[in-house]
Amino acid sequence: MRVVDLLTHVRDGEPVAKGDIAALVRGIASGAIPDYQAAAFCMAVYLRGLADDSTVELTLAMRDSGRVINLDDVPGRKVDKHSTGGVGDKISLPLAPLVAACGVPVPMVSGRGLGHTGGTLDKLEAIPGFRVDLSVDRFRELVRQIGLCLIGQTADLAPADKKLYALRDVTATVESIPLITSSILSKKLAEGIDALVLDVKVGRGAFMKDEASARRLATSLVRVGTGAGLQVRALLTRMEEPLGTTIGNALEVRESLAILRGEGPADTTELTLALGAEMLVLGRIAASLAEARTKLEAAQRSGAGLDKFRAVIEAQHGDPRIVDKPALLPTAKQTTVVKASMSGVLSRIDAYALGVAAMRLGAGRSKADDTIDPAVGIELFRRVGDSVRAGDELALIHHNTPAEQAVADTRQAYVIGDEPALQGPLIIDRIE
Repeated sequence: MRVVDLLTHVRDGEPVAKGDIAALVRGIASGAIPDYQAAAFCMAVYLRGLADDSTVELTLAMRDSGRVINLDDVPGRKVDKHSTGGVGDKISLPLAPLVAACGVPVPMVSGRGLGHTGGTLDKLEAIPGFRVDLSVDRFRELVRQIGLCLIGQTADLAPADKKLYALRDVTATVESIPLITSSILSKKLAEGIDALVLDVKVGRGAFMKDEASARRLATSLVRVGTGAGLQVRALLTRMEEPLGTTIGNALEVRESLAILRGEGPADTTELTLALGAEMLVLGRIAASLAEARTKLEAAQRSGAGLDKFRAVIEAQHGDPRIVDKPALLPTAKQTTVVKASMSGVLSRIDAYALGVAAMRLGAGRSKADDTIDPAVGIELFRRVGDSVRAGDELALIHHNTPAEQAVADTRQAYVIGDEPALQGPLIIDRIE
């Protein structure tokens, strides 16, 4: 294969010979193909797209560029969940132990937050002592022993994806649906899972701002994942206002514990149960979504989900006492109340603006090497549709540095009018 011929075919939207994409990925991973040709490939795909069969080949080649974890010695069907990211999205924390408590092994390799969106690893590291940098062998051992482990991507999992993503980040090609699809799925396939549930978010606080784009991504992920040998389901979910009542790492751990106790906000509880039901059906623990939901609710009531979370925290060197004593989680030195400046009805809460405000407090990163403050964030007291009077408390800023800007940004994120804007359901659609 001549790389320039492959680039020409992709650039012109022509079919690519079987094996050429895999050869390209091997060359990128080994360094035999220079960055300028790899970047040209990304731009060609961004501009012209890539057929499903070629995207499957790209995905599998990226998976095979490093170690593929073998979980065959773990009984049962292994199922993971992936979210495309949003503001206040802490769902993985209650979801994984709840599903594992029902008997479905959950090997979860997660990422960190960047920009206005949070990351699962950052939330877990808000638990004192919790380690996400376990070896692959320890990862396999914990999935086998307790049915659950939550780690970050290791250096030898899908290394070609890391190279391509770094190039996409500096060549304005991040938004390409085939490249997003192969990036997400290559890492998930490297986990050794049998099935995957996707939470594809749409709205102001999401990566995909409009429903049409989010639907294209979800459909691509389901088609390509299926072509790569996974059973895949996707939910399209709304991300106009923040999910739940907290933004910030330790704050979101507290909310996750409340969900596991059956005391969480309605939206985060509903999404946890909906995604969990899909995972139980794919794990063949339940024959229907209704049966799966019943099992999950029973695990909530009995405390089995909390017990599983406690077990994984202890196994990953965290302080398990936080399950019963959330006050042991990091706490900000200062809090500042944000009050309504006028009376009316909350017509909109801008998830993106609140995500940026939390990031500036130290709850997130504007660049990859920024340091996270696990204690800071924003606690939300009001939701869209609530009536408010001037002076009512809208939110509470948890901060360790001056918070004037965060207060101003938070107040501006709450739009007060005469009536609430029309909002659709939390779960927009289910794609399989």
